Amino acid sequence: MKSTILTGAMLFALGGAAFAADVVVDEVIVVDTAYNWSGVYVGAQVGYAWGDSELELLEDPVTSNPEPDGILGGAYLGYNAQLGNGIVVGAEADFAFADLHDSDGVFGPGGVPLDDQSFEVDVNWTAAVRARIGYAAGRFLPYIAGGVAFADVDHEAFTTGVSAGGGSDTFVGWTIGAGAEYAFTDNLIVRAEYRYTDFGSEDYADTDNFPVHSLDLKTNDIRLGISYKF
Repeated sequence: MKSTILTGAMLFALGGAAFAADVVVDEVIVVDTAYNWSGVYVGAQVGYAWGDSELELLEDPVTSNPEPDGILGGAYLGYNAQLGNGIVVGAEADFAFADLHDSDGVFGPGGVPLDDQSFEVDVNWTAAVRARIGYAAGRFLPYIAGGVAFADVDHEAFTTGVSAGGGSDTFVGWTIGAGAEYAFTDNLIVRAEYRYTDFGSEDYADTDNFPVHSLDLKTNDIRLGISYKF
């Protein structure tokens, strides 16, 4: 009788241990692994940009300040590497067609407007190559980014509505910004970011009736993007 009771107790204990082990195994299985941001990604973006440009005649105290603004849209390609401490580093290149435009009057000494004179600026596309660094909080990634920026810029001066000359050039400058990304799935990532860009200035020789001058350009823009991570 005692042997039977002892045997039953042992079987009950073993069954309980096996049940407990199953519970532990089940708990391990349902634990979700952390998202990893490492990999190549490609995406599309749209945005709105507003800028500030300054025309200066190099031989006369004459200026103009168009503020081109408008929409832009394009694509980006990059690579992220997530380090063991949650830091994410990467590199990214982007290109966007742009429709930024504005015109302004031309002003002489003391800010006096010159009659029948105007100056306009158009930005046709922008591009950048940037380094990125962020901190991964699961599927959420805030980051900062900076690098080299490019823009295709046209400008033209007018006298009584008739062109007095202008030019077209690729400006090269620097850009810095910040943003955040969220991975809705393991592959689909959305982002929002702000960036400030100083495209520098360019000098131009005489063009028709328009004398030697310089032009600089700075922009701010807000962009939304969606990308696929491979």
